[in-house]
Amino acid sequence: MADAASDYRAWIGQRRTHEDVIAPFPPKALIATFDTGDPDPRIGDPLPPVWHWLYFLDTAPWSKLGRDGMPTRGDFLPPIPLPRLMWAGTQFTFHDAPLRIGDQVTREQEVSSIEPKTGSTGQMVFVTQRLRIHGPAGLAITEERSSVFREDAKPGEKQKAPRQAPTDASWSKTIAPDPVLLFRFSALTFNPHRIHYDQPYVTSVEGYPGLLVHGPLMSLLQIELARRSTPGRKVASYSCRALAPVYANAAFSVHARAEADGSVTTWIADPNGGMAQQGKVTFA
Repeated sequence: MADAASDYRAWIGQRRTHEDVIAPFPPKALIATFDTGDPDPRIGDPLPPVWHWLYFLDTAPWSKLGRDGMPTRGDFLPPIPLPRLMWAGTQFTFHDAPLRIGDQVTREQEVSSIEPKTGSTGQMVFVTQRLRIHGPAGLAITEERSSVFREDAKPGEKQKAPRQAPTDASWSKTIAPDPVLLFRFSALTFNPHRIHYDQPYVTSVEGYPGLLVHGPLMSLLQIELARRSTPGRKVASYSCRALAPVYANAAFSVHARAEADGSVTTWIADPNGGMAQQGKVTFA
């Protein structure tokens, strides 16, 4: 991994820029997917925090997708040979220039760090990207997004049980993640990763016991619970870290706890009460 680390360092600083329009249909479709009953978005309405994930979608052609359905590496990201990809977490700062429906927007994307590591399941490489999103009013969002590339599962490998999640939430919600929910979120984010919809692939090739719930989907559910439980407050920052996978067809729960300093701690508890994700929301 030492030689690989040296090779990967050459990719740090790789940049690209995308433009998009905050069209009303994607948030309308996410409202339907989350079943919140909100009115249809209209031109000029503010875009809720983190809903920019519905834009700047990767449109790699079919011929450039790998075995897992994801774009092959070696263009923007380095050609890391480890086959399994997982979302690891993210951090956001929301600046005083909110995005609105109808805005023309630009995203600057940069590879900011690449860290090879060795864990209990073998070799891993963590890749972090820095993203800056600008709207008509200036810099709107800064994001640090992390992914991890891992070895194939070894025969008989079992997932380590996560630690137990807290039980002192101020607000909670239960989600029943059926394949339809996973399909809708994959479609909305143009996510071709087969671990979310291809049962034979995810069990026989990647070695998981079932379809995985998207990490970003669970992250969105946490900030949605936090902001809807504290109406009238402006989100200043949000961070979220993945700790353990969650699988389709078994209900998990979303939790948020009001803290003395005014922030809100969020987390996802798997069906057995294990901590699957943890996050933090601060307000301006």
